[in-house]
Amino acid sequence: MKIAILGVGNLGYSIAVGILDKKKDMNCKALYLTKRNLSSIEHLGKLSVVKLTADNKRAVKYSDVVIIAVLPSQLKKVLEEIKDQVDPNNHTIISVATGREIEEIEAVLGQDVPIIRAMPNTAISVGESMTCLSGNALGNKNMTCAKSIFNALGQTLSIAEKHMQAATVICASGIAFWMRLIRATTQGAVQLGFHSNEAQKLSMQTCLGAAKLLIDSQSHPEQEIDKVTTPSGCTIEGLNEMEHNGLSSSLIQGLVASYQKINEI
Repeated sequence: MKIAILGVGNLGYSIAVGILDKKKDMNCKALYLTKRNLSSIEHLGKLSVVKLTADNKRAVKYSDVVIIAVLPSQLKKVLEEIKDQVDPNNHTIISVATGREIEEIEAVLGQDVPIIRAMPNTAISVGESMTCLSGNALGNKNMTCAKSIFNALGQTLSIAEKHMQAATVICASGIAFWMRLIRATTQGAVQLGFHSNEAQKLSMQTCLGAAKLLIDSQSHPEQEIDKVTTPSGCTIEGLNEMEHNGLSSSLIQGLVASYQKINEI
């Protein structure tokens, strides 16, 4: 598989790092990375599998999977630039441009091109992304190709495109929301007497452990909560205080606000 990533910004870079880490698993023979200013990714060019270029057309010409990771406002311009190089029989187009629908891509490239819309998050750089995928008719037939890439970099879920905006909030913006929760518990641990480095380690590992418990047990969060809440105990005291101050409702309101904003965009 020869992969091109057009636009190696923060997300494009995270995808590239993840692919390079798992290149043997996905049989990646070449990785073309494009950026107007290549200086910030020159270190990746030292790897034999990586080809750096500022020429999007060249990257598309020599690849079979094209991941478009440019800003949403730049998507149409890039599509117009590469459309003459896109071969419906040889290329699969994967867009990670936030909020840009498949029909917008089809309007430039045509409906005879396999197109997949993907929404990973920045945890893709450490192989732990939750990536949601949807495709046009031909893209759905080529979904195995996209899954082979993104399953090597975390987990995937195929969804209807109408749910992609919500998935962006839960999974992509969700990284920031979880980071803020980890920061808050770290600050609380500092207030309770731990040094900041100790506090963050406690917070991060506990967060990881909670997620792993749910993944491995396939249980509901409340079932795991019941295991650590005893009558008149300290855990239920803390949980109730958090709920009295709007923990769950604040989180839900934040998700809804983020969803409303992405739909405005």
